[in-house]
Amino acid sequence: MALPLLAYKPTAPNHRVRSFGISDQNEDTPYIYRTENVSSPEELRQLIWAAYRQVFNEQLILRFNRQVTLETRLANGSITVRDFIRELAKSERFYTLVVGVNDNYRLVEVCLKRLLGREPYNQDEKIAWSIKIGTLGFHGFVDALVDSEEYTQNFGDSTVPYQRKRMQNRPFTFLPRYGEDYQEVAGTATTDWRITLEKFYTRKFQDRQLPEGDPRRFRDVAASIAPKGNYAQRISAFDIDYLNKVPVRGRR
Repeated sequence: MALPLLAYKPTAPNHRVRSFGISDQNEDTPYIYRTENVSSPEELRQLIWAAYRQVFNEQLILRFNRQVTLETRLANGSITVRDFIRELAKSERFYTLVVGVNDNYRLVEVCLKRLLGREPYNQDEKIAWSIKIGTLGFHGFVDALVDSEEYTQNFGDSTVPYQRKRMQNRPFTFLPRYGEDYQEVAGTATTDWRITLEKFYTRKFQDRQLPEGDPRRFRDVAASIAPKGNYAQRISAFDIDYLNKVPVRGRR
């Protein structure tokens, strides 16, 4: 049985969604893409592009990331925008590019920004949703977000999720592979040159530089065989009993 979502509270009673894009510069809201406003194939294409931009981010919008079957189903009305967003988040490409390279806490942060258009309120919310990932799996976590009351109230079935805060332009940059754990080591030297130099001067490395067929490449193999010597026996002629060595007829 799945565990219920842990209770968490906003940081303050009048908590606002913090920006994760550029800073607020005016009172204009971002352009909202809805199927009700689509009246031409070009506007539908822009809506689909906005959905990819929201889920996959600007840096991951590549041709091989497109889900052509989902686009066709959305175009002919077989699925809603909510289902289109859901299936994009559940796609194999999203799993490879985002889910597989993050821990659960970072994944919660990414998905709240992509699917609900806001940052996590606090660490308690990250913990609550990470438990959902652990109990329901990632697909169950996506369903919980997309089917949540918050998503329904803000986006419904026909609106592409967007950053729910006043901002100048709609696109934003939020890289799934650039979390705080990566920022702490970014730009720092992680190579121990002492170990590298020691490797360079090892016997194994030097043997690897020898040309093919050089006998020195096989000296370790030859040494590991350790054959036993088979030397000639030191026997004197006086120690041999020649009479017993001569065959006699009738002797068995």
